[in-house]
Amino acid sequence: MTYLRTLFQVGLLGLTCLLLPIVALAQETGGQTRLHEARDLVQTAASGKLGEYYEAWQRTADRAERVLDAGRASNGALEALRLELTEYRQQFLDAGSQNADRLRTLRAQIEALGPPPEENGSEPENIAKLRQELQSQLANLSAPQVLADLGYSRAQGLITEIDKLIRERATRTLLERAPMPVNPEHWPTAFSDTAKVLGAFWYETATLLSSAATLETIRGRLPVLLLFTAGALLLLGRGRYWARRAGTHLRELGWRGTGVWRFIVSLLQVLLPYVGTVLLVRAIDMSGVLGVRGTLLLDDVPLWSFILFASHWLGERLYVYQITNELIPFEPRFQRQVRVILVSLALVLVMQMMLDRLDTIENFTDATYAVLSWPLVILASLFLVRLNRIRVRQRRLEIEENGGSEDEGAIAAGANRAMSLLRRAVFIMALVAPILGALGYINAAIAIVYPVILTLGLVTTLMILQRFLSDIYGYVTRNGQGAEDSLFAVITGFVLALLSLPFFALIWGARTSDLTELWSRFLEGYSIGDTKISPTIFLTFVVIFVCGYVLTRLLQGSLRSSLLPKTKIDPGGQNAIVSGVGYIGIFLSALIAVSTAGLDLSSLAIVAGALSVGIGFGLQTIVSNFVSGIILLIERPVSKGDWIEVGGLMGYVRDISVRSTRIETFDRTDVIVPNSDLISGTVTNYTRGNTVGRVIVPVGVAYGTDPRKVEEILMEVAQSHPMVLMNPAPSVVFQGFGADSLDFEIRAILRDVNWVLSVKSDMNYEIAKRFTEEGIEIPFAQRDIWIRNPEAIQPSKESPQAETSIAADASAPAAPLKPDLDDLAQDQDADAEGDGDGDR
Repeated sequence: MTYLRTLFQVGLLGLTCLLLPIVALAQETGGQTRLHEARDLVQTAASGKLGEYYEAWQRTADRAERVLDAGRASNGALEALRLELTEYRQQFLDAGSQNADRLRTLRAQIEALGPPPEENGSEPENIAKLRQELQSQLANLSAPQVLADLGYSRAQGLITEIDKLIRERATRTLLERAPMPVNPEHWPTAFSDTAKVLGAFWYETATLLSSAATLETIRGRLPVLLLFTAGALLLLGRGRYWARRAGTHLRELGWRGTGVWRFIVSLLQVLLPYVGTVLLVRAIDMSGVLGVRGTLLLDDVPLWSFILFASHWLGERLYVYQITNELIPFEPRFQRQVRVILVSLALVLVMQMMLDRLDTIENFTDATYAVLSWPLVILASLFLVRLNRIRVRQRRLEIEENGGSEDEGAIAAGANRAMSLLRRAVFIMALVAPILGALGYINAAIAIVYPVILTLGLVTTLMILQRFLSDIYGYVTRNGQGAEDSLFAVITGFVLALLSLPFFALIWGARTSDLTELWSRFLEGYSIGDTKISPTIFLTFVVIFVCGYVLTRLLQGSLRSSLLPKTKIDPGGQNAIVSGVGYIGIFLSALIAVSTAGLDLSSLAIVAGALSVGIGFGLQTIVSNFVSGIILLIERPVSKGDWIEVGGLMGYVRDISVRSTRIETFDRTDVIVPNSDLISGTVTNYTRGNTVGRVIVPVGVAYGTDPRKVEEILMEVAQSHPMVLMNPAPSVVFQGFGADSLDFEIRAILRDVNWVLSVKSDMNYEIAKRFTEEGIEIPFAQRDIWIRNPEAIQPSKESPQAETSIAADASAPAAPLKPDLDDLAQDQDADAEGDGDGDR
């Protein structure tokens, strides 16, 4: 055993006091024996599956600590070391959870034995022996877990230190100030270094071309070189034409007018020339005409060509789809300018990448690099500013065309405001970058302007992909152009934006290891108390719960459609059974999902208890309705299909849910009634238990009519109706002497009270017919009006206007005299104020 391994074991023994099982074991064995047995446990753990990586891990961890203490390793070496530490960390994480189930079982068994006796106490020998055996097993299984936890903690700490060191270096590089490129003193040096680099490339190439070995290599590989070169030239020259011809044949397969084949053709127009470039690069590399510098530079040519082809493709797709927003102002009147700007930005980006590659090969001085990079930063900033000015001009024209108003929806307006802020930020960065470069902060200027270009390219690509997917959806659903404004387009845009977040992070300086670290943390999960929630646990919970939910719904459907209709249970009872099965099934699904996923919710009991008071006050109405819904399903005072009256509302119960009950009124409108109103309020149920009910038909006849005759007729009418039950028999009640009529009532029990209105209508029709045949009069209210002062309605003879009015109306036909009620009221009031001796 190595010295480092011994040290690690001693450190592990120092932490055993934190572990209850090992402490219990130490208490049982005592003294020197405890130290040897605990050491044996650690050695046993190290000799298992986890021990296979132990010695290598110790060496790697010590080497990582020495590298971090020195702080002189390159970023590439640190990244390689970090990757190695990440693999060890994952192994420790996997090993730490191997015996988790068995440990839980042993702890539960020890807890079942109860607390150990005190120092002077004693317990039965068999119990003591069993306790010692269980604690020994627990210690044996805990040691590998402790070892894995310690290794995981050390690996995590080293990884954190490496990340911190790399970030500090990146920050220093970003804020490092180089010689100012605007200083003319640095220009001759920069021009001289550039000429030396070009001369070195030319000298290497010329030397190799004149070499006999190179000529021999070319002659030996001439057929392959000619084949690659010919294929490259054909693809570069005729690739776009072949792509269009392929599109013509593809359209014959169908999907015309959908834009799908046009999109595929556009991809082929990029892919075929790109393949030609790769073949040409391969041919040049196989010929051996380039030296070390040329070969290193040639390796990046396919990437640079792809960027140029992609920028041209993006410009074409923007024109085809007519896509425009605050960042990319692309419309027919500005298409040529925007396409030129996009290709120019890509060209500047490629030139900067070429300069960075040359700097890696030749190691330029800071002054040379700043002088050569600053003009490219200025060009990129000018193109970005021009793009912003085009958008401002386009916006002004749009407002003028709309009559000075911005006709946008709330969502579109909010999105445009956000994009407008982003456009202004891009404009500001385009202005700041050249200034920073001029002051010597060339790295900061490069870190600002080129990520903006890549961001514009990525945003444009996302918009084009969203439109392409919307075209496919529009063809499948036969919605055509309407798919662009559908929910599918919104969801697609959200998903694409979510998937593009890692790419945006990489563009703006994040490392790949940063993203993998976030993903590892996400997969590892988060601990809330003693409960650990990870994507695996969450996915297990969701899958099991969804399966249980689906099975519950299938069972409910089978009960509702197949089993229960064949029983004698009424519809209300069937609905109660189906709803109860649903509640029980969902509860059991959640319970099984929680237990299967391994979620320990006991640690959340305190939080739940603290929140229960606030939730009780805030959700007491909802809880009350829920409990009332359970009572309705159990006691069934109201069932589905019942005719009830509650709170002045009358109708049929159509559905009883957890929170409320839906009642369909006779006007065919749905009324949602909280369940608590049905439990605490007064409810009239007309069809509870059965549909038998009473109908009352009131009838009035004129005074002087023989009451017995009326009773006989009404009884015949009641007994002749098919809905009226004969047991109990209907009755006719002589209610009394009304103000205008003799009042009778027919009181009868109906087979189905739901037909009460129809029965009442039928009886009224029959009563009217029989009364007409028997000459019985149905009276109506009459009133006599007595006028106290009839002279008040006569016109005054002294009034000339009255005489004129009378003369004018002399020729008019006689009409009944209608007294002015207002004048009558005034005269009666005046008469009441007098002595009361007026005429009557």
